[in-house]
Amino acid sequence: QVQLVESGGGLVQAGGSLRLSCAASGRTFSSYAMGWFRQAPGKEREFVAAISWRGASTSYADSVKGRFTISRDNAKNTVYLQMNSLKPEDTAVYYCAARNNRLPNPRSDEYIYWGQGTQVTVSS
Repeated sequence: QVQLVESGGGLVQAGGSLRLSCAASGRTFSSYAMGWFRQAPGKEREFVAAISWRGASTSYADSVKGRFTISRDNAKNTVYLQMNSLKPEDTAVYYCAARNNRLPNPRSDEYIYWGQGTQVTVSS
């Protein structure tokens, strides 16, 4: 069992930066691939970024590539999402998720544990 708690969301102007954190409980965190997803009002949840169990492999949605960076610190049971050059269209609730597999995957149905989400609002 893994419990996930996101933090770091907030209100930021376009062009600004935020860093989201996802703290995980459980001794098996380091064996899970982790992902970040987001859901805007009236839209489906979409993939943002994912990282392998040791952090050697990452993947990103085209819409965030070059602006967002996913990383993890297994000693701290935490995964991060550094978001730079934020745009109003990045406004959404951001969720972290754990996949019972070592490799990242963009499909939300591949992830078995989810956090409650943190709101990110980007003003124009």
